This record gives sequence, structure tokens and C-alpha cells, in this order.
Amino acid sequence: MLQIFPEMAGQTIKTMSQDFFRTVLGDLSFSEMGLTYSHEHIVIDDGYVTAKHPEFLLNDVDKISKELKNFHDAGGRTVVDTMPANCGRNILKSVEVSQRSDVNIIVPTGIHLEIYYPENHWRYSISEDKLTRLFIADIEEGIDELDYSGPIIKRTSHRAGLIKLATGDGPFTEHQELIFRAAVNAHLETGAPILTHTNFGRQALEQARLFKKLGANLEHVVLSHVDRAKNVAYNRSVLDLGVRIEYDSIFRWRKEEPNYSLQLLEQLLPYYPDQIVVGMDMAKNAYWKSYGGGPGLNYLIETVPDFLKAKGLEEYNQKLFFENPKRLYSFIDPPRKL
Repeated sequence: MLQIFPEMAGQTIKTMSQDFFRTVLGDLSFSEMGLTYSHEHIVIDDGYVTAKHPEFLLNDVDKISKELKNFHDAGGRTVVDTMPANCGRNILKSVEVSQRSDVNIIVPTGIHLEIYYPENHWRYSISEDKLTRLFIADIEEGIDELDYSGPIIKRTSHRAGLIKLATGDGPFTEHQELIFRAAVNAHLETGAPILTHTNFGRQALEQARLFKKLGANLEHVVLSHVDRAKNVAYNRSVLDLGVRIEYDSIFRWRKEEPNYSLQLLEQLLPYYPDQIVVGMDMAKNAYWKSYGGGPGLNYLIETVPDFLKAKGLEEYNQKLFFENPKRLYSFIDPPRKL
């Protein structure tokens, strides 16, 4: 099997202090985070998934840089990329895009849904301990230049700033629970935040309960796509457990149906002002203006503040785009060492 972290043997993992977030270009203070989109897909390089689904291909540095530069010009400063290990991540392209656009990019370690990997992938045979140390190496040492797709590991100096995991429609498998444990292990060791994928909000409540059981710091755990569940009571039950949730379907609802994402914001922000963040989740190139599509990355900046103002909720704009991401994506003092 591919040797994931041979260079870590005998090394001591360093602890970290609070009050910073980690980008591909280095650690930055809170004052430099600015307006933040909390769930994006900035680079998806050619590979297993894009061969079957070319609509997910996002690997043109010129086009990506152009879109992000427009985002910066509109006031955007930070984006959270959500493609974890070996499913389209390309750290060198992420670095170049960040440098060219002046937008901070937080890139994850972690493991995505099973559909993003071939059936014989190493994710299915790696142990919990080795997967934990893979995540820690991405966070502490640097992301592999070939993203674990080659015969050797060549770590760059560019490090992961969060941990990503994902579940599907049904109950968790033993394999998925192993990934949860490895993610929480690395989170508790390094202080890195955790972001998850849910399918249309399914299993969000179960995810939150498992994170609580495993001892994660729930103020630094965010569950994505929960607005797709539509139901206010369900979203409340997830929030009541103490995790953060992320809404990214504001532009996806059909014109003939309610905008459930905006409805949820209207009904929940007054009660959970510190626990909700937003993003675009533009994983398809057809969503990008620079690829000839739409609505483009600036959509949230152009629509959400006006919606909140119309509803008398303009005070929560600062929470959604500035204060909540700042707290969520900061590193915490790690409570233990492995």
C-alpha cells in the first residue's frame, strides 16, 4: 500500500496557539479574514470523478483567478475550499489562484464521499491511526504535491486549514465511523476545525450526535447543506446540539418553489445568531461566470444583505459573513497529544 507519511517517523507534532486561521499561503490573524464564504469548490483537478462527471472540472487557473478577483473586488476576502485528500485537490493550483486573486483560501485534509474514489482506493484499507496521522501531516507538515496519487510523497510547505468528511443518505457504515474517529482525533490533536458534507441535510442530526460523543469541540464543527432539509424544526434540533450549520442552496431553488434557504435564515438567525454560516458550493463549472455560466461567486454578496435588510435582519449580515466564520475556522488550543 502507498506509504502516506514515512517522513513523520520520530517527529514531534507541534501544538498551536489560538486566534488564527490557516490558509494555503500561511497562518493569518482574525483581522485578515474579512468577508468569508464558508463552503466552496475552488479547484477540482482532473481525475477519477471528473472523468465521469466533467461538469465538476475546475482546473483552469486563469478562469478561477478571474472569478476570485471579481469576488475580491466586491469585498470578498476568504473562501473555504472543500475538496479533501485525493479527490481533485491540487495544492499548487490553489496557491497560484490565491496569489493571483489576493483571496485567502482555506484548503482541507480529510476524506470525501465514497463516490469520489475508486472501489480499490487506499481509503478502504488504511487504519484509523494511519488515517489520523495522514490528516495531521496535511495540517502540520504540508500537503503532498501529488495529493497521494503517486508512488512517493513530496510534501509542500502549504498546509491544510480544516478537516473534511462526508456521509450519504443512510446510516453510517463502519468505514465512515472510522473516518469520523480519525477526523476527531486529528481535530483534538491539532486544533483544526471540522467541516462535513450531508446529502440534502440527511444524517445531520446523527453527525452532530456522533461528534458530541467523540468529544469534538462543537463550536468548531460545521455541517453543510442542512438547508436542503428545508424543515425548520429539523434544523433547530441540529443547532440545539451546539454544532454550526452552513447554508449554500440560496441560488438553487426553482422559481416556482419557496427559497427554503432564505426562509430558514429568516426564522433561525434571531435564535441562533452565532451558529449559521453561508456559502455558494459552486462545484459545477456551469455555476461560474468565468466559465460562461452563472450565477457566479458574487451572488451572495449581491443578494443576502438586501434580503436581510428587507426583513429587518441586517444586523445578522455581520454574523453570517464575518463573525461566525472567524470563530468557526479558527484553530483551538489542542487538548491532547497522540
